[in-house]
Amino acid sequence: MTKISPLDELDRKIIDVLAKDGRTSNRQIAAMLGVTEGTIRGRIKWLEQENCIRFTAVTNSDSLGSPKMVLIGIQVVHGELKALCKKIAEMPEIRSVVVMFGRYDILAIGLFASLDEVFDIANNRILALPGVRHVETSVAAETIKYDYRAAKITPKRKTSK
Repeated sequence: MTKISPLDELDRKIIDVLAKDGRTSNRQIAAMLGVTEGTIRGRIKWLEQENCIRFTAVTNSDSLGSPKMVLIGIQVVHGELKALCKKIAEMPEIRSVVVMFGRYDILAIGLFASLDEVFDIANNRILALPGVRHVETSVAAETIKYDYRAAKITPKRKTSK
């Protein structure tokens, strides 16, 4: 399927169905959306080829016992952002590295089994990196809502003119 345009409404609906259950069959999606199975198959193939979607299993953190979700805010010396992001992203305990505007330059997120692990990564490993000015950790006390589909593509918002 040759498709050059950005995601359209059908693409977004397919993504929404798959975000809820990635194991939904092409036949079921086609029936839900009122199109042919071939259309769905072609769209999904295109979405994968264009790196718009990726099929993967997501671990339910509730099944891991009581891991501590930790957000680590990092302030860096000017000019060191890219290098530090790369070094922090290479740490296997860190699951997400985000460049931020605001109080922190980098936000690193991870799940940890103990506060000792949090201390080790934040104070002994991240703070020790050249170019790190300040590290602050926040440990989640209770997770009220966590949507594993947080990275899904959402519909375009209409802009007011």
